[in-house]
Amino acid sequence: MHKPLEPPVSIPADHPCTDCPVRPVAFCRRLQADALLALRSRGRPVHLCPGQPLFFEGDAADRVFMLTQGAIKLYALLGDGRRQMTGFMFPGDFLGISVEDRFAFSAEALVSAELFAFSRSSFVEFCDEHPQVERELYHLAAHELAAAQQQMVLLGRKNAAERLASFFLMLLDRAERGSGQEEYAVSLPMSRLDIGDYLGLTKETVSRMIAHLRDRKLIRLINQDRVELLDRQALDDLAAGFGED
Repeated sequence: MHKPLEPPVSIPADHPCTDCPVRPVAFCRRLQADALLALRSRGRPVHLCPGQPLFFEGDAADRVFMLTQGAIKLYALLGDGRRQMTGFMFPGDFLGISVEDRFAFSAEALVSAELFAFSRSSFVEFCDEHPQVERELYHLAAHELAAAQQQMVLLGRKNAAERLASFFLMLLDRAERGSGQEEYAVSLPMSRLDIGDYLGLTKETVSRMIAHLRDRKLIRLINQDRVELLDRQALDDLAAGFGED
């Protein structure tokens, strides 16, 4: 189980952020009530319909975002036109910080999504005024770097079943980080093609490996978009390369 995050700072019951469902896992969870109000005043809500882009690769990186509802996929186009899925964003995730002036990837809503958008310059100014935000963003960046390193191992060394097991465990880890408790099922808002592009597999191989894990009684398909992980230890072993017969 993922180590629980430090709990959010207590704020008054009538504060507009009190009922925010993602505050326990968002970068702003340690901000005091007045700082939260100052942060809200700098941003604006953004709604995306399923399949609607948030931005495209090459667009000016002049905004940053916090996802509050839904899910988003991130991808880059290779020189030959192929698509490389680089990641998936879930509620509480922060998106858009870049050392470059333009985005190196595209972002698109998988399902209906709600975000809070900030101008890059305004957000940087806020971070300068609130050093605790910089610390939270540092931890997020470290987590993303570790995830990128794991992704390189996944694509370079693991077979199809090991890749899918690793993917399910990554989603479970993310769900537990959000809930702060042990979880047994994961949502799949992305398509089988999206999963394949992320794992370096074809859509057909993804479907075949899902059936393979199901037949081994490691997972159960609750429906097309949700999977229960029946044997976490066996999936851990498989992801590590020790689980195939």
